[in-house]
Amino acid sequence: MNKLRNILIGAGIVSVGAIGVKKAVDYFQNKKEDEAVNNLPENVSINNFAEDVSISNPQEEVAFAIVETNSVQEFLDKTFGIQGRYQPNRSPKIFDYQDKQYMVIWAYDQQQSKNQMLVFLYTDKGREMIGSVGYTSSETDYRLKMGNTPFAVAFNGKKLQSGDGEATGTDNVDFVLA
Repeated sequence: MNKLRNILIGAGIVSVGAIGVKKAVDYFQNKKEDEAVNNLPENVSINNFAEDVSISNPQEEVAFAIVETNSVQEFLDKTFGIQGRYQPNRSPKIFDYQDKQYMVIWAYDQQQSKNQMLVFLYTDKGREMIGSVGYTSSETDYRLKMGNTPFAVAFNGKKLQSGDGEATGTDNVDFVLA
């Protein structure tokens, strides 16, 4: 859990509502904000992040942090260097799976007038963006480097892990197990 805690601190996310452990299959199907298995007091500081969440089967379970959707705004502003360009519009997923840490953010790109899903992998070298999908109801564009992960993005009935390209439009892009 220390690695997940460090990601939240490094991203500037200081408000954690709760943490939990869930079967990965269930976690990645959920499009709404997750409910915690282990609850922490409301508005707990990340500095008091619980260390007692354990994963019994790391191949099947994910440890996750629940954060408010708007708590990733500062992270987006710093990452892309333009304040307010990306406006979070769906609960982010910040989690540890198979001893690797990820952050997935859905936001609206004010500059390009489209929704965007951004996928980050945390490594010893730092944060790496491994997925970006921009989408409107008329067109979708993607850049994916997730072939070395157990994940894919899903839209228009397809699952993709890698490649750059364009596709027909969609109203929804999901982050799923491959």
